[in-house]
Amino acid sequence: MNYPSRVKLVDVSPRDGLQNEKSPVPFDVKVGLVHRLQDAGLTEIEVTSYVSSKWVPQMADNHAVMQGIARKQGVRYSVLTPNLKGFEAAVPDRPDEIVVFGSASEAFSQKNINCSIAESIERFAPVVEAARAAGIAVRGAMSCTVGCPYEGEIAPERVAYLAGLMKGIGVQHVGVADTIGVGTPLKVQRAVEATLQHYGIDDVSGHFHDTYGQALVNTLATLQMGVWQYDTSVAGLGGCPYAKGATGNVATEDVVYLLHGMGIETGIDLDKLIDAGAYISGFLGRKPNSRAAMAILNKRAG
Repeated sequence: MNYPSRVKLVDVSPRDGLQNEKSPVPFDVKVGLVHRLQDAGLTEIEVTSYVSSKWVPQMADNHAVMQGIARKQGVRYSVLTPNLKGFEAAVPDRPDEIVVFGSASEAFSQKNINCSIAESIERFAPVVEAARAAGIAVRGAMSCTVGCPYEGEIAPERVAYLAGLMKGIGVQHVGVADTIGVGTPLKVQRAVEATLQHYGIDDVSGHFHDTYGQALVNTLATLQMGVWQYDTSVAGLGGCPYAKGATGNVATEDVVYLLHGMGIETGIDLDKLIDAGAYISGFLGRKPNSRAAMAILNKRAG
């Protein structure tokens, strides 16, 4: 089987991982996390989002965080911008990439952002246009591509529809997200195949949650298709505020352990990565939600 020789990981823990934490995480701790991730070899980090602090209070310090980072050459810092207002707020902080999002589920789109899928894409069109005019890369997150908490299973045709809309407004790269972690290998492969009707393999990434313990097998199943880019979250941080019971994104440590064990390069130092996960987990007062991290931390302690 032809696996990619190298895989690129986007660590989304500072944004996607921390946004649902109930207690405020101080900006210097967030900056400390970003610094530890880039020191571990991560070259893609999703830092924060420019959303209303009324809806996501944890991201109210977006400017302070972006301004506080000691940028490292070769690292791309991305931010989530839900609308033109968010994009305009982000521009002074010099993001390298912005992320827009859409759902493959109509019900999820309505519950999450109070509009239909088509309306959400219309809302993002000026954002994408402004970003590309400013020379800022644009990535699209496609949520609920295999299952939705309200609609249940999502047909691949819905994923193809969303990917086509994203392509139509100029989104350069899309992530196929199993937002509630219900996907199994064949379902996830079908969602990726549907996306490939509109995007080349180099412009598609996987974003898997581990709610049912399927994130690593879904990663393997899509690696077999040639996918070589994935969103992961150190220490398995994160969930989804609109998907009851959805546990965190797949842990970066577990994915790196899998890839290194297969002889696939990531450019990431696993020990330093585990230190980054232990740092933020220590602050949050819990253990990292990563099997590989716990095994190695236990070994160190032994």
